[in-house]
Amino acid sequence: MRPLRIIGGTVLAEGRLQPADLLLAEGRIAAFDANAADAHTLDARGLLVLPGIIDIHGDAFERQLQPRPGVGFPVALALEDTERQLLANGISTAFHGVTLSWEPGLRSLEAWQALLTALASRAWTCDMRVHLRWEAFNVDALDTALADIAAGRVHLLAFNDHTPSILKKLADPVTSSKYSERGGITLDEFRALAERIATRAAEVPAALDRLAAAARTAGLPMASHDDYSIASRDEYRGRGAHICEFPTAEEIGRSARAHGDAVVMGSPNVVRGRSHLGWASAARLAEAGICSVLSSDYFYPCLLQAPFILAGRGVLDLPHAWDLVAANPAAAAGLHDRGVIEPGRRADLLLVKQHHGAPRVMATLVQGRVAHLAPEAWGGLLNAA
Repeated sequence: MRPLRIIGGTVLAEGRLQPADLLLAEGRIAAFDANAADAHTLDARGLLVLPGIIDIHGDAFERQLQPRPGVGFPVALALEDTERQLLANGISTAFHGVTLSWEPGLRSLEAWQALLTALASRAWTCDMRVHLRWEAFNVDALDTALADIAAGRVHLLAFNDHTPSILKKLADPVTSSKYSERGGITLDEFRALAERIATRAAEVPAALDRLAAAARTAGLPMASHDDYSIASRDEYRGRGAHICEFPTAEEIGRSARAHGDAVVMGSPNVVRGRSHLGWASAARLAEAGICSVLSSDYFYPCLLQAPFILAGRGVLDLPHAWDLVAANPAAAAGLHDRGVIEPGRRADLLLVKQHHGAPRVMATLVQGRVAHLAPEAWGGLLNAA
């Protein structure tokens, strides 16, 4: 592969935005230097050159798998469309938040196995990884999860416990029907299943301990999801989970950061200006140093938009806001080869044009190759080639 020069751009490096040229070779950033014989060239004048976005929690791919309740499509087709969305939004590394639940349908054991098979069936341009969202009461699938962790098919383990909240909603047919529709069974069937699963509560702690031990052996980062108390966060940290995903209250996130944990919140919270569940403001927590990582959560485009919104609020500058979607998630996930622009790191980059403060991706590069190019970029970016 011929080297690639990126010239004339404003590069985020060493914690600041600065004019610089880059030379990419063998999938890596070779130097802050554009002098290379026989190199392709991208003209980035007027553009920001930023580290590729790393999304450590995203489940928007579920809408490609099941765009309507009970309407499913082949996993490979869904992933192809998902990859296009990721790259168009500057996401070069994506941890798919795949829920392995006792529920039938979209979050079932069969769906889990089908997705892992599809991911392994071909080489993808975006670095798509598996974030196992383990539903605590799903003890029947424990051996499968342990085997997949040991085989290297899982890249991040998160502990979910949605069963108690589901049980509380069973009396409301409107609220609980979304679960039965997602699972493709009747409401009465879902209620009977959930009540049967609830009887397994005594088996849950030992299953969590076994999963955590397997993850530690495999060297996987671990997270706890929707932490509802400081005691809960402390319990999961004791198992080795040093990522706190979507704390339900500010004091839980503050305690997690005080213990050195990464605190993940959703970028849709920043873009919409509030949590859809009425929880804490991600923007305010980021500005307070509590939220250290932003994820796509359920909508990929927000990860590109959120840092610019934060910078526009005036508390964080763009370099520090961009750390929330690149350097910090890379560190939390143990990906030390990416997340910043410096020689030797992976050449995962995006070229961004700002229009009235709003960002638009002109190009996404993954390991030094152009993986996405906006239509309007053809005339500008490539005319120096």
